[in-house]
Amino acid sequence: MHIHILGICGTFMGGIAAIAKQAGHTVTGCDANVYPPMSTQLEAQGIALTEGFGADQLALEPDVFVVGNVVSRGNPLMEAILDRGLPYISGPQWLAEHILSPSPAGGRGARGEGGGEKKWVLAVAGTHGKTTTSSMLAWILEYGNLNPGFLIGGVPQNFGISARLTESPFFVIEADEYDTAFFDKRSKFVHYRPRTAVLNNLEYDHADIFPDLAAIEIQFHHLVRTVPGQGLIVANGREESLKRVLARGCWTPVEKFGVADGWMMGGGETIAFKEAFQGQLRWDLLGEHNRMNALAAIAAARHVGIPSEVAIEALAQFRNVKRRMETRGVVNGVTVLDDFAHHPTAIATTLAGLRQKVGPNRILAVLEPRSNTMKQGVMKDALPGSLADADQVFCYGANLGWDAAAALASMGDRAQALDDLDELVRAITQAARPGDHILVMSNGGFGGIHDKILVALE
Repeated sequence: MHIHILGICGTFMGGIAAIAKQAGHTVTGCDANVYPPMSTQLEAQGIALTEGFGADQLALEPDVFVVGNVVSRGNPLMEAILDRGLPYISGPQWLAEHILSPSPAGGRGARGEGGGEKKWVLAVAGTHGKTTTSSMLAWILEYGNLNPGFLIGGVPQNFGISARLTESPFFVIEADEYDTAFFDKRSKFVHYRPRTAVLNNLEYDHADIFPDLAAIEIQFHHLVRTVPGQGLIVANGREESLKRVLARGCWTPVEKFGVADGWMMGGGETIAFKEAFQGQLRWDLLGEHNRMNALAAIAAARHVGIPSEVAIEALAQFRNVKRRMETRGVVNGVTVLDDFAHHPTAIATTLAGLRQKVGPNRILAVLEPRSNTMKQGVMKDALPGSLADADQVFCYGANLGWDAAAALASMGDRAQALDDLDELVRAITQAARPGDHILVMSNGGFGGIHDKILVALE
C-alpha cells in the first residue's frame, strides 16, 4: 500500500510514517514546515517529503491519504482530495486498522502487515505525564524481554527513537485526548481499543477544542467504554475528575495508584500494592509527578506479566525522555535545563521536583506560554502560584492575547515579562550567578533560547 501523509513532520504523524514504513508500506508525505530533525529522520528511512500542501501532489496517486489534525478545510491539497472523491483517513484510524487491529481477511490491514495479528495495546492517557509514563512502560516491557512496539510523543532516551514496530503482540501508545482530524472530532485515543489503559490524571486543557473539563471527561469515558472486561484500567486514585469518569460506568477491573488501597510509593521510594511491599526504587528522577508516573507504569506492566520487582529494576535504568528536565549545558557554574512543562500544574510539579534537588540554590524559571490553552489566557491567573518555587521568573510575552506582565504582577520584582527574545536572554544571563539553575519551560522550540543563554553565559 502507498500512503501519503498530510502533516507528516509532527511527532505523532512522523511516528505513524516510520511504523508504516517498517510494516512494508510505501510512504510519502508533506508538511508546511519540512525541516530537521524530523525531516532528516524520515528521509533516512527512505520517506520522500514534499514542502507545502500543493494540489499537484495528487499526481503521486497513493492508495490513501492519511490526514493529520494539523490539516483543516481550505488546505489546497485537502480540497483537491475532497473534490476528486479520493480516499482519505485520519492518522489514528489508519494506525488502528492497519497496525493495532489488522484484519485477517486481506485488503485493509491484511495479516502480515502491521507485524501480524491484533496487538495487545497498552494506552497511556492523561493531561500530564503521558510521554514519560509511556516511555517508562515501553522500557519496562523491553527490560522484561517483551520487545514491544511503541508510538510515543517524545524520544525516550533508552531507545533513541519515538516509534517502532516489532513482531511482539505488545504495543505501547501515548493516548492523546486531542481531536482526531477536521472530519472526526473524537479524541484520538478512542481509536486504539486498549486492553490495558492508564488514566494518569485529568485537568482542563486544550481550550481551543474543549469548552470545559466536563467535555474532556466525556471523551475519557468514551475511552473507558472501549476497554474489555478482561482488560485493566490503571487509574490515579487522587483525581476527582477520574472518579467522575469511572462513575459514569465501568466494565473493567480497576487498579488505583497514589492511594493506600492501590499502588503507593512511600519514604525511601518503597513501593507497595495494597500495602504489600513490592520493592525499593533507586533512581535519579525528580518530583512526585514522576513517582506517580512510575506507579502507573509498574501496574500496567504487571498486567502483561512483568513482575513488580522486574519493573522496579527496569526503572532504576530508565533514562527519561528528551526535554524532560534535560540538562542542556553548564557554563561558569550555571546549569541550563530544558523541560516541556507548559500547563500550570506541570510547571508547579516540575519546579517542586527541581527545588527538592537543588535545595537553597536559586532557580531562574524561564517560561514561554505557547500552548493554545495558554495563548488564550485561560490559565493566566494560575501562573503566579505555579511559579512559587522559582526565585526569579522570566516570561516571554510575545504573541499572547493577554498581558503577561499584569498576570505576574503579584510576584513583584521576582518576575518580569519581555516581548523581545534577545532582551529576555540578556535579562536572564545578567541575573544568573554561579550555582543557579536556569529552567526553561516550553512545549515548542522557544527560538533556540537554550543555546542563546549558554552562549551568552560564556
